[in-house]
Amino acid sequence: MKHAKKIEVTDLVLRDAHQSLIATRMRTEDMLPICEKLDQVGYWSLEVWGGATFDACVRFLKEDPWERLRQLREALPNTRLQMLLRGQNLLGYRHYADDVVEAFVQKAADNGIDVFRVFDALNDLRNIETAMKAVKKAGKHAQGTICYTTSPVHTLELFVQQAKDMQAMGADSIAIKDMAGLLSPYATFDLVKAIKAEVDLPLVIHSHSTSGLAPLCQLKAIEAGVDRIDTAISSFSSGTSHPATESQVAALKGTDYDTGLDLTLLSEIADYFREVRKKYQQFESEFTREDVSVQINQVPGGMMSNLANQLKEQNALDRIREVFDEIPRVREDLGFPPLVTPTSQIVGTQAVYNVLAGQRYKTITNEVKRYLQGGYGKPPAPVNTDVRNKAIGNESVDEGRPADQLSPELNKLRKDIGELALNEEDVLTYAMFPDLGREFLQQRKAGTLVPEPLLPPEDTSRERLNTGVATEFRIEVHGESYEVAVTGSGDSGAGKRKLYLSLDGMPEEVVFEPLNDYVAEGSGSGRKKASTPGHVSTAMPGNVVEVLVSEGDTVSAGQAVLITEAMKMETEVHANIDGKVEAIYVTKGDRVTPGEVLVEIA
Repeated sequence: MKHAKKIEVTDLVLRDAHQSLIATRMRTEDMLPICEKLDQVGYWSLEVWGGATFDACVRFLKEDPWERLRQLREALPNTRLQMLLRGQNLLGYRHYADDVVEAFVQKAADNGIDVFRVFDALNDLRNIETAMKAVKKAGKHAQGTICYTTSPVHTLELFVQQAKDMQAMGADSIAIKDMAGLLSPYATFDLVKAIKAEVDLPLVIHSHSTSGLAPLCQLKAIEAGVDRIDTAISSFSSGTSHPATESQVAALKGTDYDTGLDLTLLSEIADYFREVRKKYQQFESEFTREDVSVQINQVPGGMMSNLANQLKEQNALDRIREVFDEIPRVREDLGFPPLVTPTSQIVGTQAVYNVLAGQRYKTITNEVKRYLQGGYGKPPAPVNTDVRNKAIGNESVDEGRPADQLSPELNKLRKDIGELALNEEDVLTYAMFPDLGREFLQQRKAGTLVPEPLLPPEDTSRERLNTGVATEFRIEVHGESYEVAVTGSGDSGAGKRKLYLSLDGMPEEVVFEPLNDYVAEGSGSGRKKASTPGHVSTAMPGNVVEVLVSEGDTVSAGQAVLITEAMKMETEVHANIDGKVEAIYVTKGDRVTPGEVLVEIA
C-alpha cells in the first residue's frame, strides 16, 4: 500500500453547518468571540461566507455581509477563509453578466476570501469559466467543484471528465460536493480513486450527514487517496450538517492520516457553540435530523428544512411526504439536475405547487420556464417534452452559454442604486437582491436596521408571529371552536395597527391597539374571499413582485396579471376568464395568502 498522508480539514461551522441546521441565522456577534481559538486549530481553511449567508444577513439579520467578512478576516489572521460561489449565479438566484461576476470575485478577495469553491448547479462548466478566471486573476485559490448526484446519466466517466476539464481551466484543487448526502461509502471510494488516477490535484470530499453515511464516506475517501475533508464542530454537526470535526480527528489519530489537530482545543470550541446554538432554538426543525430516505427522495438538508418551513406557513406541513415523493418526478422531468441552489429551489417549489394544486404543472414557476428555455444552462439529460411544451409552448430553447445573452450591467446597477451605495460592495449587494438590497441600504441610511427577534429558549408560542409569517391556532369561545391563521400586520395610524388573519378560512382584518411591541411589522390587506371565476387569487402565500395590469384593462383567460414570489421563486398569477379589470387590491410588496381576491375581473 502506498504510504498515506496527513489529512487536511476544512471546518464549516461558520457557514454551511448553521445554514443546514438553523436556517443560516447565526449572527456575527456569536462568531467573533471564538475566532481566537478557531485560528489556533490549524485548519486548512474555515468556510465563512457564500451560500445563503449573504441573503440571510441582508434579509433577516440586517447585517452588512461585507462587514461580516472584514471582521472575520481581522479575527482569523492565520487561517485561510473560504467561500461557496455559485458560478455565474454568484450568491443570487439568476445569472449575472460577466462584469458583475468579475467585480464580485475581486471584491470578495479584497475583503478577505482566500479560497473560492466554485460550482454550477447543472455541472455546466460554461457557467463557472468567468468566475474561475476572476479568482485566478485575483491571485486566490480556485477550487473547481463537482456537484454529486445520482441518475442514469451521472457516471464515473462523466465526473472524471469534469474534473479534468476544471484542471484545464486552471483549478488549484477539486471538490466533490455531495450536498444531499447521496454518496455511499463504496461509491465514494470508487469516485475518489477514479479522479485521483486521472487528475493530479488536491481532492476534497464535502458530504452532508443527511443519510447518516457521511463519516463512513469520508473514511473510504481517505483510503482512496482524498487529501482533505469538510467537517463541522460537533455542536453543529450531523443530521443535515456534516461529520463532526472531533470524531473524524479522533478516528484518524495515531494513523498515517493523522490530522494533527488538538482534540482538547476542539472540545472547547464545541462547548462554546453548544451554548450559542441554544439562542437559535426557534429555527430548529425536525427535518434536519439524519434520515436515510434521502437516498430515495434526494432532498438536500437545507432544502428539506426550507420546504418544511414553507409548508408550515401554508398550514400544509402534513403533506411534506407527498412533496418529497414528487421531487424525484419533477427532477426527472427537468433532465435530472443535481439538487443544489438554485436548482433545488426550482425543483422543490414546483413540486410544492404540483402537490398543493392537486394537478401537476397546473401552475409553472417562471424559473422552471426559464430553465426549460436554457436560461440556466444545459440540463444533464433530455427534459420531458410535454412539460416543456406546456411551460414555454413554441418558444425557442437557447443552447448557448446563458451569460452570453447578458449585456454588461454593472454601470446600470451603479446608476440605479445611486447615492444609497457608499461603495462598490453596496452596489454588489444591490445586484444580488435588488428589492431586498435597496430596502437594506435605505434602512441603513435611515438608521432603522432591526434584526428579526430571537425568542427566549422557553418561549415558542409567538415565534411564527414574530417572524412575520402565518401563525395557526384553534380557539374556543362559548363552546364554539374556530381555526385562526394570522398572516401579517400593518399600520392603521393613531397608534393602532391592523392584523390580517383568516377565521375558518375567511380572510378578516382586525384593528387593534398594541399594549406592547411584540407583533412583527408586515404588509397585507384585509381582502374578501375569492368566490367567482373573475376573482383572481394565488395558490401560494407570498409577496407581490409586480402588478402587470391596470384597472380598466381588457384581459384574456390565461393572461398573467400579477407576479408573486414564494420560496424565492417567482410565479405568474393568471386571469381565469376573459373580461375587464374592475379592481386591483394589491400593490408591489404586499403579502398575499391563498383564497384572497387580489384582482377582480368582470
